[in-house]
Amino acid sequence: MSLYRDEAVVLRTQKLGEADRIVTLLTRGHGRIRAVAKGVRRTTSRFGARLEPFMHIDVQLATGRSLDIVTQVETVAPFGTKICADYARYTSATAILETAERLSAEEREPALQHYLLLVGALRALAGGAHDPGLVLDAFLLRGLAIAGFAPSFTDCARCSTQGPHRLFSVHSGGMVCGACRPAGTVAPSADTLALLSALLTGDWAVADQSEEQARREASGITAAFLQWHLERGLRSLPLVERVYRERQVIGDDEPVAHL
Repeated sequence: MSLYRDEAVVLRTQKLGEADRIVTLLTRGHGRIRAVAKGVRRTTSRFGARLEPFMHIDVQLATGRSLDIVTQVETVAPFGTKICADYARYTSATAILETAERLSAEEREPALQHYLLLVGALRALAGGAHDPGLVLDAFLLRGLAIAGFAPSFTDCARCSTQGPHRLFSVHSGGMVCGACRPAGTVAPSADTLALLSALLTGDWAVADQSEEQARREASGITAAFLQWHLERGLRSLPLVERVYRERQVIGDDEPVAHL
């Protein structure tokens, strides 16, 4: 039984037997892996709390027949502590973890870029650097770009005619010109397009100054684009949408998470 060590983010856990868990990890060097953590559900476990979702860890594993076995865990960054203390951060982070797992569909395939993007997103949420909804949408757009599905927000996604254009088509992969316009296009506002471009490129100065209407429209377009390429929606995304609905009912002009 050989040992190996890697940095990882805990994506998901599930119960196994009376005291064990199967943990799904996105690692820096080995991609997505599943491993058994023995005895972590016991109160006497030395590292049970370190193997919870959102935790950034340094983990040692032993190669097993079907699933590897966790033998040692050290905390790199306890992102879960601050993320779980705020509903908006928690729901956004949950959608981020689900997306990260879906975008790394093949186990043990290299996923360094997705791993670095995931760590950066969780660090931003835990630190309150930006609005949680913006962090989520930025992660979704960049994650899709890494996977080869980068949307075009300037030139026509079908004929490459230089933009700007007014119409966005999820099926076509971005903005389209009038000649290429397929059914089901939408016409985002200029502010929404500026926000989407900023989120994709990491221009947080523009993103942080965006208006609520542009953020809401950008979130809808991002969710539709993600669903089209994943071929089904995220189970956790409706929880994020619930935050926006509650804000509309309450009429609160302040950010959901007071960052």
